[in-house]
Amino acid sequence: MIRVLIVDDEALVRSGLRLILEAAGDIVVVGEAKDGAEAISAVARLRPEVVLMDVRMPGTDGLSAAARVLGAPDPPRLIMLTTFDLDEYVHEALRLGAVGFLLKDTPPRELAAAVRTVAGGQAMLSPSVTKRLISAFVDRAPSRAETARRRLASLTGREEDVIRALARGLSNAEVGRELHLTEATVKAHVSRVLAKLGLANRVQAAILVHDADLGL
Repeated sequence: MIRVLIVDDEALVRSGLRLILEAAGDIVVVGEAKDGAEAISAVARLRPEVVLMDVRMPGTDGLSAAARVLGAPDPPRLIMLTTFDLDEYVHEALRLGAVGFLLKDTPPRELAAAVRTVAGGQAMLSPSVTKRLISAFVDRAPSRAETARRRLASLTGREEDVIRALARGLSNAEVGRELHLTEATVKAHVSRVLAKLGLANRVQAAILVHDADLGL
């Protein structure tokens, strides 16, 4: 069973998410929190594998809580809950190390699938939405772009092909088809790229590519 903590200031939202997730059969909601302060405490106490965290909450907001939760040893996988008008907050959460985000009106089947995806060690990088967030809110100041390009210069040609494909929101299987590689080979390249660049997940890799403003 995948252990999930739900963090949202609206009781109705929390109840709805709990019903959807627990109906999946392989997911159990181990707790709920109504703000970031409660979330920090609940993560330490309950040790969930996945946390669904609202971005904007009274008191300690989602970003502040995310920084604390992700900065602790052995942190859970963090998915931010948002609406389109909070995109910039989600982008900052991705920089902190969140593995993705969900809109609050995500269909039930997609919600459960997303939790399984991140619990299995994959980041959520939706080509249609996450890429737009990264492109829209990344700060492409000259100094940031130059720093990003210097970091990417350490990659081999094939590794650069792979990370560029990740930045476009492709899955390992899609990268493999595009680059004529097996999925296992792509997975190995992704792991090597993340280690070489000191990145936590493929979402941060995508952000680095967009920082470099390489004209994807």
